[in-house]
Amino acid sequence: MKFMTSAEIRTAFINFFEKNKTKQHKRVDSSALIPANDPSLLFTNAGMVQFKDVFLGLDKRPYVRAVSSQKCLRVGGKHNDLDQVGFTKRHHTFFEMLGNFSFGDYFKEEAIHFAWEFLTKELKLPVDKLWVTVYHDDRESATIWQERINFPKERIVLCGEKDNFWSMGDTGPCGPCTEIFYDHGPDIAGGPPGSPDEDGDRFVEIWNIVFMQYNRAADQSLSNLPKPSVDTGMGLERISAVMQGTCDNFEIDLFQKIIKFIANIAPDKNLDNKAMRVMADHIRAAAFLIIDGIYPSNEGRGYVLRRIIRRAVRFGYKEGLDLPFFYKLLEPLIAEMGDAYPDLLQKKDIIITTIEREEKQFSETIKQGLRVLEKELADSKSKLISGKTAFTLYDTFGFPLDLTQDIALERECKLDLEGYNIAMEQQRNQSKKNQGFKDMGHGELKVSGATDFVGYESMQADTKITHIFVSGENVKSITAGQNAILVLDRTPCYAESGGQVGDIALLKSSSSEFKISDTQKQNKVFLHHGCLEKGSLHVGDEVHVTVDSSRNSIKLNHSATHLLHAALRIVLGEHVTQKGSLVEQKRLRFDFAHFSPVKPEQISEIEKIVNNFIASAVSSKTEILDQDVAKANGAMALFEEKYDDKVRVISFGDFSKELCGGIHVSNTAEIGCFKITAETGIASGVRRIEAVTGQAVLKLLNVAETKLLNISTQLKVLPQNIEKRLGQLLVEQVELKQKLQKSISSDNAINVDDVVKNATIVRNEIKLLLKVVDNVDMKSLRLILDKIKSKLINEKYIIIMISDTNSKKNPIVINFSAELESTNISAKDLLVLLTQKVGGSGGGNLVMAQGVVSDLSKIESQVLSILSK
Repeated sequence: MKFMTSAEIRTAFINFFEKNKTKQHKRVDSSALIPANDPSLLFTNAGMVQFKDVFLGLDKRPYVRAVSSQKCLRVGGKHNDLDQVGFTKRHHTFFEMLGNFSFGDYFKEEAIHFAWEFLTKELKLPVDKLWVTVYHDDRESATIWQERINFPKERIVLCGEKDNFWSMGDTGPCGPCTEIFYDHGPDIAGGPPGSPDEDGDRFVEIWNIVFMQYNRAADQSLSNLPKPSVDTGMGLERISAVMQGTCDNFEIDLFQKIIKFIANIAPDKNLDNKAMRVMADHIRAAAFLIIDGIYPSNEGRGYVLRRIIRRAVRFGYKEGLDLPFFYKLLEPLIAEMGDAYPDLLQKKDIIITTIEREEKQFSETIKQGLRVLEKELADSKSKLISGKTAFTLYDTFGFPLDLTQDIALERECKLDLEGYNIAMEQQRNQSKKNQGFKDMGHGELKVSGATDFVGYESMQADTKITHIFVSGENVKSITAGQNAILVLDRTPCYAESGGQVGDIALLKSSSSEFKISDTQKQNKVFLHHGCLEKGSLHVGDEVHVTVDSSRNSIKLNHSATHLLHAALRIVLGEHVTQKGSLVEQKRLRFDFAHFSPVKPEQISEIEKIVNNFIASAVSSKTEILDQDVAKANGAMALFEEKYDDKVRVISFGDFSKELCGGIHVSNTAEIGCFKITAETGIASGVRRIEAVTGQAVLKLLNVAETKLLNISTQLKVLPQNIEKRLGQLLVEQVELKQKLQKSISSDNAINVDDVVKNATIVRNEIKLLLKVVDNVDMKSLRLILDKIKSKLINEKYIIIMISDTNSKKNPIVINFSAELESTNISAKDLLVLLTQKVGGSGGGNLVMAQGVVSDLSKIESQVLSILSK
């Protein structure tokens, strides 16, 4: 057995199955960490995920054998290894799974022989180091191992369903599996598989072969699948550890460059430091998530990324690393994995920017949380951190529970975990209705096959009804007034996908009319939703379908979306990637990755580029290519979309080239013109542009012209003099404000002495001065505040000034005296906690904060409540 790098193992595995004449597997690139069109999974967590529909019989590939090295992530959901990472030798968030697959082709005999040949002939693993497990009822596999492979019977372990029977879900494809283990030797603690000590590190599973041969029904009975299949997996990190002479995954080449880099910048140089392992693991997960278009947020996949980054930063912070530091670990990661994954280098800037921004934000979180926690500890006579405080730290400040636990342990304090869990459970129950991921297949109709789509060539077609569904039930006919879903053998109606809305249409027979209000897709079957306006329809009826003319406007907007995408990358940079889109009749909406608002001059430049290209009258080009060829030619694809091996590529000259199944113009001149109507932020690192095309632009201009004429009438000037008149009005407004501020700052505007006299004493002789004044702006509030401060020299005070504007946005300013800088609550903390109670928003620093609040009726009681804790 010779030493092999991880890169050498990866290449050897792929070549073994792809290039060997007796194997001839199709090499399939790793899919994204975001499962395409699969709402049942948060992340790709196994090599078979991209082939899931093939195993289910819902998809068919032009090959029956495949090999891949798949990026995987096990964080969140059923498979969540996050909290164990760094504390064991084999748990990771991100890992690579080497796998070979058979879709109804070879089965147990070949799969077992392939695995054995690769391990013992290619990698030259010692046979006496290997153990095998087999499902106890799978006599065929046991016989193959004993009689064909001549594997020693005493090292074959029969296991039950828990360990050696795999299923895709409670029902559906399933089957036994056989696993191969490597024995690291008696110097390592742990027993063989099936023994009480099997969880030790001595015996490690390196290969799993799943034989999908049954279908499990709802009553749990098993029936044979018509085409049994094979799904195998071998973790690259685990086999690398074996080939590099260690039982510890973190000692392999994939991690050591990163760990040594951390040791070079950390106070502690110990390479076995658990914190270094956490950081080395987490930079891989964070970088590959960002590559696949995920950005830190407070929900879904973005929240998982945020948690990974913050966990790594927290461990580094505890080790004395200066923030920000985590983004710097990308350098050794690229050095180790950049050849296998060129996107690491190509998207280096966006990865660094994303991580560094999150680090800086979290460093503020840590500081705020520590102040609140220090106050709790200082005030607690029983040395107890309440569950409520722990949850507030987590929920309000993003302060991790385990960091609170660590501090409690250091201070020899108790933490009310039960109270924390109760508060957390209440929050979970409240947010369940907002759960973003649903069970796959819920509400699916019992229909298979594929609809012949003819909508690229024509907006009408003669066709036949093959299925009718009413309330999910398959029926033979419907009568006037009934809502239903029709399945046709061929259709001109585009089914919603790729951001383009589904077509509406009219379906007619000799005596019936069915109004199609939407077209959706279930796998490859088109579903025509609508209502029967008159007559009756039956399965088997010959009908005629005509797509509504709204399709013409939709295709203008869809093509304009492609041009917009290209223009954004020119103006803002190549980091811009699509995060979502909506293409409908009246407008287009495009969401994209970018960290700051698009400036007005950039908006103008984008519009200019798109309109110039439209005016150039460039013809579109449609090609059907192999997916690999299309991507190699520069066609852009979306990670969230699922593509067949043959893909449709839409090109507009050299300007735009994308994988797309939508409807497009034949020439850009058809679009007419393009106008951006809005640019907003919708999430951290995600912006949204809305725009219109063609006649909608003219309508927009007509509306603007009408408004301009109305304004000129109100101002009693000609349209061309509006700008000058507005300038004059603004000058007058400034003068009036100055007069108002002067009036406010005079002694008669507010009785400052009364405010000071009526101060409330809180905490340790701190004067609280809270005053609500009528409808003034923030600048005026601060003038009043300064006047009050002049009366409180050398005193400890908290001043809160609020302007009652009779709205939900009432300006507020909070000022702490300098003597309070060292207290456990700052002006910013007070404002944040207050807005949590009464609504609003704001920010600031230790002694000064400002923002807006909503419910003034609760202000005084909530302030006193917060300051009394």
